[in-house]
Amino acid sequence: MIRALPSAVAALLFAAAFSAAAQSNVPAAPPAPPPNRQATLKLSEELRAQCLAGRRSICGKILRIFPNGILVECGYTNLLRPPLTKSWLVPGSVVASRAPALVESKEPGALGVGTVFLTDLPRGKPRQYDYVVIAGYPAGDFTYTSVGAIRKTVRRFSANLDKAVKANLAPPEQHAAK
Repeated sequence: MIRALPSAVAALLFAAAFSAAAQSNVPAAPPAPPPNRQATLKLSEELRAQCLAGRRSICGKILRIFPNGILVECGYTNLLRPPLTKSWLVPGSVVASRAPALVESKEPGALGVGTVFLTDLPRGKPRQYDYVVIAGYPAGDFTYTSVGAIRKTVRRFSANLDKAVKANLAPPEQHAAK
């Protein structure tokens, strides 16, 4: 009986190792993200929803070009006619004018009014006094030097939703330019 005990233990260990190896094919559940990552993901989804709710149709004239975006005077509603809406960038030779008594609504996709800063542009080479027709997502504020030492702050929009969310997650001091 004492001789049978080591062989029985060896057989039992072999069976346990074999069954453990067979069970390793079962995929393990992915680990839960750390708590701060979950909070960041939740904040990111909330900011995404806010960006979609604050989306504006930017239809206007390019006033100034910066290395990281363009300054646009919005409110040129007659740029929304069919041949001009095929591209986001419309040449300055097109006849367009601002709507005289336009008021910006708070609905998603409403026409933007006033001067805004637009970043994350699609392909194309914008020039001063060209026109843009594009959807913009709120991305904070932008401060620039107008004339001399006069500084102005305008709303900042991004033409890319994901980059607008990232801009809203970034510290506010990254939004200024000279």
